[in-house]
Amino acid sequence: MNPTWIFLLPEACHDLSAELPVMQVTADGSRAMSLAEALVDLPVHWQLVLPVEAVTACAVQLPTQKARWMRQALPFAVEELLAEDVELMHLALGEQLADGRHRVYALRASWLRECLALFAAQPPQTIRVDADLLPHQGSQLLWLHSRWLLGGEAPWRLALQREDWSVLAGRCPSPHIASAPAGQALPESVDEVHLLEDAHQWLVRQHAGVDLAQGEFALRQSGDGWLRWRPLAGVLALCLVLQWGFNLAQGWYLQREANTYAASSEALYRELFPQDSKLINLRAQFDQHLAQSTGSDSPVLGLLAEVAAALHAEGTPQVQVNQLDYSATRADMSLQLQAPGFAELEGLRERLEAAGLSVQMGSASREAEGVSARVVIGG
Repeated sequence: MNPTWIFLLPEACHDLSAELPVMQVTADGSRAMSLAEALVDLPVHWQLVLPVEAVTACAVQLPTQKARWMRQALPFAVEELLAEDVELMHLALGEQLADGRHRVYALRASWLRECLALFAAQPPQTIRVDADLLPHQGSQLLWLHSRWLLGGEAPWRLALQREDWSVLAGRCPSPHIASAPAGQALPESVDEVHLLEDAHQWLVRQHAGVDLAQGEFALRQSGDGWLRWRPLAGVLALCLVLQWGFNLAQGWYLQREANTYAASSEALYRELFPQDSKLINLRAQFDQHLAQSTGSDSPVLGLLAEVAAALHAEGTPQVQVNQLDYSATRADMSLQLQAPGFAELEGLRERLEAAGLSVQMGSASREAEGVSARVVIGG
């Protein structure tokens, strides 16, 4: 992939149009052309470089290190340093300096929107400032587009003429390094001089500069498409949490009910079979007692066997036992029965009497679920 940079010239600060002159910089060289020509062959990945004349660079002390709060505090920190209303400006936060302050870059938001509208078909991947691309070592001067760019360690980013340097030199960190094509008149009081064949190519190779595409101008990359689904993902996650909570609550409720039924069953078993001091498997031990009920001397087991036989006489039981009570004193068993109709109850009574049992059936009543009646067997 051949990286491409489009440099806007200082004229762009006053006139943004398709005929605007720009510099297209690639690894192969630099070419001057109109913006319309540059738009014809823009690659997917390219970087926009703004003239420093469009940007105000400064340094401010922020009251927090939290990224979200820093963004909120930024307008209040810089408003006294700007000549225009801070509400009209786009603010980009840079790196923290050695003294604890942060670099801040401000430019008119309306101008940046108009500028990016020219590249709507193929937006840039990053937005940088030409003077900010200079190495962050000492004070850097670069001759570019008929003016000197000033960058480096200091917070300011400026465009100036050669005679202006004598006023600023005393306030700029050392060393003072000037880079320019051969034959270019150099500022006075510089410590180093670098001669360049192509200033644009040299500048983009420095890999410096803060990306101004922040806040509302943050550029959406193709890999960020998932962000469109983030609200839906949040809803799904909430549903999963709610479902998990419901399952947990349901499991707890069912376990509590199961423990209650188990305790009731154990109490009933110990009441029916007090001689069993050790209870290991309630179901297996109860089945064992039922299997032995034919030869057993226990009247309750005999009655249970007769009732079970009568209930299953027609294959599928149609009468349901809702409650069973046994009285050893009276030697009778009381059943609370529920059946689809009166005929089923009458059929059960006849089968019990045919088995030689004494059956007393109380008055039956019709309910929403069918017919219920109380039956006393034995006694």
